[in-house]
Amino acid sequence: MKKYDQISFPQGFFWGATTASYQVEGDNHNDWSEWEKSEERMSDLRARGLIEKYGLENFISGQASDHYVRFQEDFKIAKELGHNATRISIEWSRIEPEEGKFNGEEIEHYKKVVAILRELGIEPFVTLWHYTLPVWFSRKGGFKNENSPEIFARYCAYVVEKLGDRVRFWVTINEPELYADDSYLGGVHPPQEKSRMSQLLVIYNLIRAHCKAYEVIKELSRNAKVGIAKNNQYFEAYQNKWANRLRKRFKDWWWNFYFLNQINDYQDFIGLNHYFYHRINCGFNENRTQKVSDMGWELYPEAIYHVLMDLTRYHKPIYILENGLADAKDEKRAWFIYETLKNIHKAINEGVDVKGYLHWSLLDNFEWREGFWPKFGLLEIDRETFERKIRPSANFYRDVCIANGITEGIVDAHQSLIAPEFSNTSTQQREEG
Repeated sequence: MKKYDQISFPQGFFWGATTASYQVEGDNHNDWSEWEKSEERMSDLRARGLIEKYGLENFISGQASDHYVRFQEDFKIAKELGHNATRISIEWSRIEPEEGKFNGEEIEHYKKVVAILRELGIEPFVTLWHYTLPVWFSRKGGFKNENSPEIFARYCAYVVEKLGDRVRFWVTINEPELYADDSYLGGVHPPQEKSRMSQLLVIYNLIRAHCKAYEVIKELSRNAKVGIAKNNQYFEAYQNKWANRLRKRFKDWWWNFYFLNQINDYQDFIGLNHYFYHRINCGFNENRTQKVSDMGWELYPEAIYHVLMDLTRYHKPIYILENGLADAKDEKRAWFIYETLKNIHKAINEGVDVKGYLHWSLLDNFEWREGFWPKFGLLEIDRETFERKIRPSANFYRDVCIANGITEGIVDAHQSLIAPEFSNTSTQQREEG
């Protein structure tokens, strides 16, 4: 196998993985748990033959990964895997189950979560809202409600005041544009609207909500660092044709930059979630998809380099808060991490201030609309016993985390996982296609 020079990451680089409360905790009650069991949802699943294919239990979150109970076990494994950071989220519906009434027992739970992370030497990146809404807030219109920014900021203030200086990094909102698209334009997530006006209103209110939350957090914790988790994608103008460049420019402006432009004075860092590459060739998404995940998403690790270079315009430190793939057989995950990290390192060498990489996900989890069948975890979860099993790719990633980079010894030790047959398609091959 080809030998590579050692790749070292900056001192103090954060290595770890990510979870989201609803996807891993279990036994939540919010707008998603109600929607999962709705007749509208069941009818859609039956019509598409998905219940027959995967079973009804696949689409009901239930105990999820039982992380609410087993969080100490999970984080101790993460520590053994060399992680020095993790991203978690607070479940709003647990903290404020009724409007204006906060649950002290639940905030105590999250205090314990943060405490064990601190004890283990793992830096917590805490997300205040990751898609799910308290039922009462959903019934008030959610983020369509004109008062939603103030309501959200009030919740944020309570959590930040209670957790205090235990948390340095706060993520206010996860993937605002994706939430607005899926819930209010595409209609595939609750409340399943299909309205451009609703989508734009929600984006507008999420911008306001983030800015108000930013101000509140900075008032309560002056040393806090505040940002969002922004889903950015790489749009490639095939063969640099003018029509493709024009389409790329519009897509970049609306999807990648618009929200960040609006909050630029209200963010201390950019949290990057990155999964998707789209080749534009007269139309959008003209990909060759030669290498794909179990969900059919193209695996093109070079894309993250371009996304990171685009973010230099904001002159903010960047923390990669999500990046990963569904890979039940664990055949491509190590290769994907390996190639992705090489492209991140390339961007760092060219001046991009990347300060951390958190892989999605620490655990197999409930993957929203798709349910349990996609397997994103570094840890495999037995759906019957909830036993945790470390996947081979997690051991490769462990060695990288501990070494703070990639050495020839690491490559040699994990050749079977980062084998040449999974190497990236060359630019020449893609252009010829």
